[in-house]
Amino acid sequence: MKPQLSTFPLILLVSICCTLTRGQSPAAAPSPAPAGPTNVTAILEKAGQFGTFIRLLQNTKVADQINTQLNSSKQGVTIFAPTDSSFSNLKAGTLNSFSDEQKVELMQFHVLPSVFSPSQFQTASNPMRTQAGGSQGSYPLNVTASGNQVNITTGVTNATVAGTVYTDAQLAVYQVDHVLLPLSFFTTLSPAPSPSKPGKAAPAPDSPPGSDATPDSSHANVITTKMVACAILFLAAFA
Repeated sequence: MKPQLSTFPLILLVSICCTLTRGQSPAAAPSPAPAGPTNVTAILEKAGQFGTFIRLLQNTKVADQINTQLNSSKQGVTIFAPTDSSFSNLKAGTLNSFSDEQKVELMQFHVLPSVFSPSQFQTASNPMRTQAGGSQGSYPLNVTASGNQVNITTGVTNATVAGTVYTDAQLAVYQVDHVLLPLSFFTTLSPAPSPSKPGKAAPAPDSPPGSDATPDSSHANVITTKMVACAILFLAAFA
């Protein structure tokens, strides 16, 4: 007769395995990565060929203004981004001739405070308002569209939209082939007319002309002669 194996050790082993299995918690599923805030410079860096424009956006803090606006409000933004070659085509020393304030205005002049699709430029009202200032005055920006071509004029620059860099519900970035230069940078306001000099005061109405002149000496001589003649006659009468 074969010896019978005890089932107790087998039962004990199965029980221990089940206990260990129940004690382990299931692996947590990876949480989705949070969507990062919109970063204009990151979009331009990914597209390439916008190094100078990115540097100016960062140095003037205009990039921070745009990112804050996009991530804290529902107001859209349109950016006209000149390429590095566009900046290279500027007259030598142009950027260095601008003050720090003008560089801020230059960057803001490339930003519209609304999002526009290419087709919406066909019905846009000109001159368009930019972040640099209102639609009138020293910052005129006219955008016209004909078919697939979008043209931009500033009074100094004639540019063309060369392509779309990025677009979503709140942001549109377009590549332009020229740096958009504001008209105010190249016009000098005419000085205010100087006040006219006061004319010489006219003599008082009751003052006869020439009243401020010295008495005529000949008139004084006549009076003296008469007095002398009278004196001679008086003496002759009593002689």
